[in-house]
Amino acid sequence: MISGLAPSRARRGWTEVVVGGMSVVSAFGAGVEPLLRAALDGTPGFAPVERFDVGARRTKVAATTAGSSDLAWELVHTINEACDEAGLGHSQRTGSRLFLAVHGDPTPAGGADAFAARIADACGFSGARVYTSACVAASTAVADAAALIARGHAERIVVAAGYLVEPYQYALFDAGRALALDGQVRPFSTGRGGLLLGDAVGAVVLEPIGRGEPLARLVGWGRSGDAYHVCKPRPDGRGLARAITDALHRAGIEACDVDYINAHGSGTKQSDTAEAAALRVALGDAADKIPVSSTKAIHGQALEAGALIELIVTIAALRAGRLPVNAGYLGPDDDCRLNLVLEPTTADITHALSLNVAFGGANTALLVGAP
Repeated sequence: MISGLAPSRARRGWTEVVVGGMSVVSAFGAGVEPLLRAALDGTPGFAPVERFDVGARRTKVAATTAGSSDLAWELVHTINEACDEAGLGHSQRTGSRLFLAVHGDPTPAGGADAFAARIADACGFSGARVYTSACVAASTAVADAAALIARGHAERIVVAAGYLVEPYQYALFDAGRALALDGQVRPFSTGRGGLLLGDAVGAVVLEPIGRGEPLARLVGWGRSGDAYHVCKPRPDGRGLARAITDALHRAGIEACDVDYINAHGSGTKQSDTAEAAALRVALGDAADKIPVSSTKAIHGQALEAGALIELIVTIAALRAGRLPVNAGYLGPDDDCRLNLVLEPTTADITHALSLNVAFGGANTALLVGAP
């Protein structure tokens, strides 16, 4: 039993799941390397929004890509790149499915299901499943895909996600006073003032081990729902703690075996405090030692696509042997007592957690391991 939590009954399956390829587009451009470089150096990508008029908004910055904002084109291009890295040509994708995390209605007509079907068809997949569950949409898709592969119910699944900052959600978060007025996201820091939105389009190829040289192993995953409040997190963090515990149980490792945590870290007062509490509940004394940062301080909050871009950064950092910086930090907050990464740091990373939470009390934890 860990800090009062009942022992996990999470089952993993008998097949090891690996990441065979990945690709991403962010405010730093196309590709994993520019995004990773910014995360490792602690260089935020926030700049004045030019995609639409923000003159009437309290906050006027986001982490957006240059040029056009054609989500369908970006998704197809990014998925193809991830598949190419995994050695999957169009002829090899028949029989595989696409799990796509997108905002509820990414196009003016047709809805998310029709949109996902079009993307799957363009990329040569046999079908698609769509996920729209806010900030845990992509991580839920990854967990579902991993469970199917681990239990022998699927040979290969490509998980993709996309969100490009648009005026409706921007206005909604701005009107709700959730956006940081000072133009920076400051996870777990004193003086943190809120989140900032960011573009993200990403894709990962999940498959059983043995098909090639993997980028990383997906060794554990956990999901929970605490239903505490429609938008406020449960203050004691026990819902997220359950997801973390399940991920560790599936992987068969202890808290002390975790070498890095890419936290949800939205930069909001209540969310960061609750997440810090969750880490202490789930990890016990190890929570004081494990390096923690939130890459949202670099690439922003990408809503349905956020969990996937953060998983990709986590895998890239694991492979590079360096820790992403918790940017925007002003000073300690007694309610967020964590071992934050505050400067560029090298590390031997064998296991890393990527955490996400969403409105309504949805929580996910993805645990990756070195190949």
